[in-house]
Amino acid sequence: MDFNFHVVLVEPEIPQNTGSIGRLCLATGCTLHLIEPLGFEITHARLRRAGLDYWEHLKVERHPGLKEFLESIPADAPKVFLSKKSGKTLFEHKFVPGTYFFFGKETMGLPEWVIGQYPMDTFRIPMFDARVRSLNLSNAVSIAVYEAIRQISTS
Repeated sequence: MDFNFHVVLVEPEIPQNTGSIGRLCLATGCTLHLIEPLGFEITHARLRRAGLDYWEHLKVERHPGLKEFLESIPADAPKVFLSKKSGKTLFEHKFVPGTYFFFGKETMGLPEWVIGQYPMDTFRIPMFDARVRSLNLSNAVSIAVYEAIRQISTS
C-alpha cells in the first residue's frame, strides 16, 4: 500500500537520529525532507552508520528553509505538526494518505511561529510520566508514521 507520506525534519541536529529516520522512511515508503541548516554533513559517518546501506535508496530532499518549503507544497496538503506544546494528542487526528509530518530540531522543537500558524494541525504524543519532557526524535517519528499507517490500513 502506498501512503505517500512525507517526513519533514526541521533543522535536525543529530546525525544518528536522521539516519534512523531515513531507514524508517525507506521501510515505510516515506519521502524524507531535510530543512536546512542541518547540524551535520550528509556525509557524516554517524548518519551513514545509522542509515546503514539504505541511504542511497531513500527518497530524500533538502530544502533551504521552512517558510520556503511550506510555500512550495500545495496549500491544501494534509499537514501534521508534532509538538509537546499541543493540547491535542496524535491519536485524535484522522490521517490520510499524502500527509506531511513536521518535526522540530532535537533541542528546541518546532519554531513558535509554526505552532501559532497551524494550531489546529499541531498534535503531541502523549506521555504518562511528567518527568519525561520529550521522546527521542527518531522514536517520535516512528510513533507518528506507524499510527497513520495503522489508521489508514484499518479504515
